[in-house]
Amino acid sequence: MSLDTLLEYAEMDNIAVELHEDVLTELGRKVVESYEIDRGSREDWEKRNEEATKLAAQVVEEKSSPWQGAANIKFPLLTEASIQFNARAYSALVPGNNLVSSRVVGYDPTGEKMEQGTRVSRHMSYQLLELMEEWEEEMDALLLALPILGCMFKKTYYDPILGRNKSEVIYPKDLVVDYYTKSLDQSYRKTHVLQQTENDINILKANGLYLHVDLTASAATANELANDIYGLSTPVQTDATEDIVLEQHTYEDLDGDGIAEPYIITVHEESQQVLRIVAGYSVDDIRLNEENEVVYIPQRQYFTKYGFMPSPDGSFYDLGFGNLLAPINHTVDTIINQLLDAGTMSNLQAGFLSRGVRMKNGDSRFRPGEWKQVNSTGDDLRKGIYPLPVREPSSVLFNLLGTMINAGQRIASTVDSMVGENPGQNQKATTTMAVLDQGQKVFHGIYKRLHRSLKRELQDRKSTRLNSSHRCISYAVFCLKKKKKYKKKKKKRRK
Repeated sequence: MSLDTLLEYAEMDNIAVELHEDVLTELGRKVVESYEIDRGSREDWEKRNEEATKLAAQVVEEKSSPWQGAANIKFPLLTEASIQFNARAYSALVPGNNLVSSRVVGYDPTGEKMEQGTRVSRHMSYQLLELMEEWEEEMDALLLALPILGCMFKKTYYDPILGRNKSEVIYPKDLVVDYYTKSLDQSYRKTHVLQQTENDINILKANGLYLHVDLTASAATANELANDIYGLSTPVQTDATEDIVLEQHTYEDLDGDGIAEPYIITVHEESQQVLRIVAGYSVDDIRLNEENEVVYIPQRQYFTKYGFMPSPDGSFYDLGFGNLLAPINHTVDTIINQLLDAGTMSNLQAGFLSRGVRMKNGDSRFRPGEWKQVNSTGDDLRKGIYPLPVREPSSVLFNLLGTMINAGQRIASTVDSMVGENPGQNQKATTTMAVLDQGQKVFHGIYKRLHRSLKRELQDRKSTRLNSSHRCISYAVFCLKKKKKYKKKKKKRRK
């Protein structure tokens, strides 16, 4: 692709208006197909995270074993771990008004660099906490879900509708990347799953950001095909019904020169129609050789990954307490429910009645203080009733319950001293502080990962890039202007 075309694409709001309909159809099909492939690679991970979310949210599902209405307790081991982590991490990462700090690199005898860094720090702190109203609230939600899911994402970009920079939290289920991708920077494609209403799509169309294509007819055709295959009925559509829109950051060779350039392609999933294509680069990112030929265009990154604990299998998605504590939490729930069911069976006795006991048929339930008459003598009644041999709740299970809870609390660092409870003994203050410091070692490692991610969000090609009051002329543009000046001088010399 020529340099002029690349520069033109970099400034366009929607490249799709320049492409042929057949090209758009093929791109829409390719985006949806690659999205399904990436999502299929992490299918097992999605199931584990769904179970962890239900466990942390204390979702109680109907239970009919060993009988209808049996005990169904969800012990809040994972819930407590996530709340405690959020309380510690939130105050550590968002300490106050001075959120962003700067560091001087290199020689600064006059202090000019330090003064400039201080001004930038104050401006960005004000921008994050005041102008970007959603930033702090989104950060709070991120730090609550992070220990459960293992990783979360932030998307930092300029919102043309709001007219300002925006930072939003993206849950891992809505950012689909191949499971064994090493990092976001090295990922060939990543798909942000958007949920937009018809009104949202119409607003973007009115602002020239989406193509004016009819999604209703194609979506209805897709629904009719699915209904014929699976025998389903089309749900009732309302104004609040949200459509799935796929925003895929990938590489495409639009000019057919054999080298793919980074683009952001937005596709309506159900109809597979392309809504928007924008350059995934800026003019500053184009790399040229000495002959002014394009040799490389890196993809601009809008996403920042916040990881909890790296996965030992080398996958892209990190581990959280949802993976580490779920087996222990399920074991604790099982033991508690068994103890409660055993206590229920012991308190509410059941058994067998012989035919010699003359009493009315049906259930015989007693209220406190109630006596019932039967047509039998005491000896016959005693001989005709045989209670079930039910044992009381097991003390062995109770001891095992304490062991499992203690093991889970040690993993999550939510033991008594870590949650503010008194150790209950004459312990010196210095000893208590040392114990707390050792207990915080696990979190210190996680905090460093979060600080590293926050640094990337604020510095690495995102907030600082969006805050630039002017763009420096890239090497590509510089070479192009230099080339034009040379041609003008050459014409003058000829004259």
